[in-house]
Amino acid sequence: MHSNIFDRYLHNNSSIHRLAPQVKVVIAILFIFSNALLPDGDWLSFAISWAVILLLNWLARLNLGYTLKRSLIVLPFTLAAITALFSVPGKTLTIWQIGSLELILTDAGLIRFLSIIVRSWLSVQIAILLVATTKFPDLIHALEHLRLPKMLVTVIAFLYRYMSVLTDEVIRLMRARQARSAVLPGRNGGGSLLWRARTAGNMVGQLFLRSYERSDRIYHAMLSRGYSGHLRTLNQHELNINDWLIIALAFLLIAFLQLFAHSIG
Repeated sequence: MHSNIFDRYLHNNSSIHRLAPQVKVVIAILFIFSNALLPDGDWLSFAISWAVILLLNWLARLNLGYTLKRSLIVLPFTLAAITALFSVPGKTLTIWQIGSLELILTDAGLIRFLSIIVRSWLSVQIAILLVATTKFPDLIHALEHLRLPKMLVTVIAFLYRYMSVLTDEVIRLMRARQARSAVLPGRNGGGSLLWRARTAGNMVGQLFLRSYERSDRIYHAMLSRGYSGHLRTLNQHELNINDWLIIALAFLLIAFLQLFAHSIG
């Protein structure tokens, strides 16, 4: 596999970088599940989870704000949970009348919504840290070792490998469209909305056909070179006793956090 423009791995010589990829994937999954199970409004436990992320950033020799700045991209997507503001029973904070629709904002709904935002924000941070400290080929082989379906792992691997190729195809299609769309002085380029929609649909269709033909050629080329559905690597990523101890320690710490959170809740 070759790196591409979507690669976010940061070369460094830290204890986190040297961990086996299976260990980092397992810890990331445990962390995300732990965030999902924390009670709504347990800000102390959320703060502890964030402190763990900052500690891992420091151990990975990354800027403490590295995951913080990049995790802000998740905030617009959390608006999908805005209905929680009005669907969770609780003490009424305010009532909004929109025509015949009455929206009742409750304290429990507000806490649920803010908790969802914090959970998503923390989960994205640990995912960013995982990608920044693990080479993508190693991440793919870790998923294989963790017994994810081979078809799913293969699709992810080839999506990563050829995403830059598809991006180049899109750029060529856009350039070809611009070369065929002359703009007269003093007039706007392009046609009506229907014309633009038809042009965009033709471009999507062309991209699909080119991708399909390229994938067929690549698949037959791989078969001729002995591909059998398994992505081979020189590094087998065998777990040693220290790796198992780190997984056990992470599990115990997360279990302790859960007990602490639900005991004070």
